Amino acid sequence: MAVARQSESKTRTAWIIAKSLAVIGVGLSLFQLYTAGLVAMTAMRHRSVFLTSILVMAFLTKPLYKGARKDRFNGALVVDLILAATAIAVGAYIFIDLQGIFERQGDWSRWDFAVGITLVLLVLEATRRVIGYNLMIIAGTALLFAYFGPYMPELVVHKGYSIERIATTLSLTTEGIFGLPLGVASTFVFIFILFGAFLDKTGAGKFFIDLSYSITGRFSGGPAKTAVIASGFMGSVAGSAVANVVATGSFTIPMMKKIGYRKHVAAAVEAAASTGGQLMPPIMGAGAFLMAEFTQTPYLEIIKIAFIPAVLYFFSVILFVHFEAQKQGIWGLPKEELPRLGETVKIGIHFIIPVAILVTVLILNYSPMMAGFIAILAVYFTAMFRKQSRISLHTLLKTLEQGAHNAVMVAVACAAAGIIVGMVNLTGTGLRFSSLVVSLSQGIPLLALLLVALTSLLLGMGLPVTASYIVLIILAGPGLMDLGIPLLTAHMIVFWYSQDANVTPPVALESFAASGIAGSSPMKTAFTSWKLAKGLYIIPIIMAYHPLLLNGTFAEVFLTIVLSTFAIIAFVVCLERYFLTTLSWPETILQGAAAIMLIWSGRTINYFGIGLFLFLVIMQIIRRKKKAGRKGSPAVKSGG
Repeated sequence: MAVARQSESKTRTAWIIAKSLAVIGVGLSLFQLYTAGLVAMTAMRHRSVFLTSILVMAFLTKPLYKGARKDRFNGALVVDLILAATAIAVGAYIFIDLQGIFERQGDWSRWDFAVGITLVLLVLEATRRVIGYNLMIIAGTALLFAYFGPYMPELVVHKGYSIERIATTLSLTTEGIFGLPLGVASTFVFIFILFGAFLDKTGAGKFFIDLSYSITGRFSGGPAKTAVIASGFMGSVAGSAVANVVATGSFTIPMMKKIGYRKHVAAAVEAAASTGGQLMPPIMGAGAFLMAEFTQTPYLEIIKIAFIPAVLYFFSVILFVHFEAQKQGIWGLPKEELPRLGETVKIGIHFIIPVAILVTVLILNYSPMMAGFIAILAVYFTAMFRKQSRISLHTLLKTLEQGAHNAVMVAVACAAAGIIVGMVNLTGTGLRFSSLVVSLSQGIPLLALLLVALTSLLLGMGLPVTASYIVLIILAGPGLMDLGIPLLTAHMIVFWYSQDANVTPPVALESFAASGIAGSSPMKTAFTSWKLAKGLYIIPIIMAYHPLLLNGTFAEVFLTIVLSTFAIIAFVVCLERYFLTTLSWPETILQGAAAIMLIWSGRTINYFGIGLFLFLVIMQIIRRKKKAGRKGSPAVKSGG
């Protein structure tokens, strides 16, 4: 009898929590759709509702400690409920008294301080539960750095800030937790994650996966290569890298996971490819238009010189994808095991409509929020055209709930990133570091370029890509030109480096957005995308030393393209430690040396680089033949 009552209690507790989560999830999705397509809301109010819902879902879904159960009323569940209630109270305080908070800026009350410090602690705890200790420790370190400023090394020393100043800045302004990262997560990232949930429930996602699979499935890692190209095209017209991630990632990430790519790798490929979309003409983000103004160069000229470097970047990502497929044994499948193209098109051709609408709306320069809103409506109503794709009211509610829960990980990551961003801005560390770049380079262009890359990464933690480009070109641009780098080249180099913060930890909005779709670890995804996007480092160096931007004769430009192609191959092979077979450590080091020689300024060194690279390729061919000879003739793998 007692056992039966205990079982009934467990069932009732689990039911109450599940229903509560369903209500919160559906409510949040409807709220997001309402603010995206119908009535806009003040940023702080909107983000406070969003973050409150996310925190409550995080505390009710993720355990206090490993092994803690949520199907019975116990001490751990009590803690979870207290934290959830506290999150609601904090969110309500900000939402209701927002006008008073604005009026009290700099003259905070005791309640302001209490709410501020409570929200910081809630975000740190949610980060620990949802993402893990790594990001929580980084965010905590940023807090300690801001407080103990006077005791920091001379290079980064600052006056230090009180706990009250830190807490209120982070929690009651848009300079911290409610800043840019959470703003991105609470707007079009959430909308496109919800869009992905609708694609999944209506069958549209399966259609696009099967369609791509039927076309590219015979090739090694084919769907991932298709994802890279698709993201490039989408990004070239979307104007927003994060919007590109969540729009195309809804299709491409599940497609890559299906053929065998690990979750974090699939997400990283999408993030790296979407970054390239910001480099591909005709629409390269606001930074490209600013570049035309700063340099007094016609925008058509910017487009012309940007094309070849962008193609080389996508080539580098495709190489990473190819070698990953080879290493993981992700081969193509026989034709008979693939979906038939004709049948696939016949079943799901109507799903082309919402995609066409989405692309059209983006091209017409509507906001990503509005584009996502319209795309969700389009996929829902399009699904009604066919009986097999039609969804019931119950499925609709489940879809809304699923979309909200899928966004928890990326939202918490962005809230934690806001702590880092806020402390970088408050202490002025980013700007102080920028001013040291030129003086530390000691007149060496390569060292200056590497320092600019590092600075852009640091600035990117606190600034959007466009703002990072503006600040960096003002601070470091003159120094680069003093070192002999032409005006337009200096601007293009800084523009490229400013993109890196999108995919580089600890603040990597594109990677976080992609991880939300893939269900992967945000930090693991960020580190992987950082590796995949390393064309952002090597190609600007080529710009500095060679006429890659069409600033030379036809023969010089052609030779530069050839050398750059070889350099990128050698560079990727070095990082992946794979070409035809796994590389030994001596081969890895020599490939890295070949890549460096290929991008160096002297032609003689370039030719030595080509020779070294070709020698290593020949050695790989010989090793592969010997290996195949020892094992006997291997079975032929389709697409390998």
